[in-house]
Amino acid sequence: MKIYFYTYPVAFQCPGGGEIQLLKSKEALERRGHEVVLFDQWQHSLEDADVVHQFSVQGGVYNLCAYVQAQEIPLVLSPILWLSEYISQYPMSEISFMTNAADVICPNSTEEVERFIKHFDAPKEKYIVTHNGIDQGFFEPVPGDLFRQAFEVEGAFILCVGNIETRKNQRALLEASKLVNIPVILVGNIRDAEYFKKLELDFDGGFRYIGVIEHDSDLLKSAYAACDVFALPSLLETPGLAALEAAACGANIVITQEGCTREYFGDMALYVDPKNVDDIALKLGLSMKRSTPGAAESVLRYSWDSTALELEAAYQRAIASKKG
Repeated sequence: MKIYFYTYPVAFQCPGGGEIQLLKSKEALERRGHEVVLFDQWQHSLEDADVVHQFSVQGGVYNLCAYVQAQEIPLVLSPILWLSEYISQYPMSEISFMTNAADVICPNSTEEVERFIKHFDAPKEKYIVTHNGIDQGFFEPVPGDLFRQAFEVEGAFILCVGNIETRKNQRALLEASKLVNIPVILVGNIRDAEYFKKLELDFDGGFRYIGVIEHDSDLLKSAYAACDVFALPSLLETPGLAALEAAACGANIVITQEGCTREYFGDMALYVDPKNVDDIALKLGLSMKRSTPGAAESVLRYSWDSTALELEAAYQRAIASKKG
């Protein structure tokens, strides 16, 4: 198949989990012999597309969906969206249009399907869950000493990998870390500069920010192996690619209860109310004493190659719906 991928224009200005999902899906599909093209409006025509796959429902991308629908090209939509109680912040009318225009909709969990059905008219048979995956390299052990030596890290620490922004809730994590007296190391892009500046002012000396570590780097795997706890108390996660990767490396996981995290992590993680600092502190303390043997095995089924099989099923259904 020739598959065109598209996402909102500024997605890769500060990439996060959704952009990794897109790129890793591309690699996995190409391993299966498909041609995947990152659509560029300046040089590509969609006339030879077998399928167009739209990633994200950020505002402003619906016009491409409208064009693809009008040309009767099979359209698959990955919303990458958890519909919380704060739905007013989302362009709901545009999302409704896109869910109706798409031939197949691919959320990352069954719980997301149920939430979309409550808000939009698209029938349940349009949905195929396509899970997030983990690079197989994260299952290959890398000693924690590599990270500790590279950044001169000593003693116990909590690791949080993700974009620095309100949704990732680093503020609550830092408040909780003060209660348990364990330092935090933050890794990731600064998506909200004002938010980060306020963290620096309010938690001077309470955390260390070491910038971005390349996703495929052994240093990142080593960081996961070295930490005493990997924490992601976000306001929501679907389910948190970094947490999946940390689990693959054997880390203890403390993660938000908001989103589809339980569907992925089951009993392997400790779950927190992201708005309750005392709860986060309690779970951090418990996780420091916790051993999770078999953590890597529990997430082994979430590979990008498995995701590619799920995507193939979605594409085939989309093509079949046009023929029908």
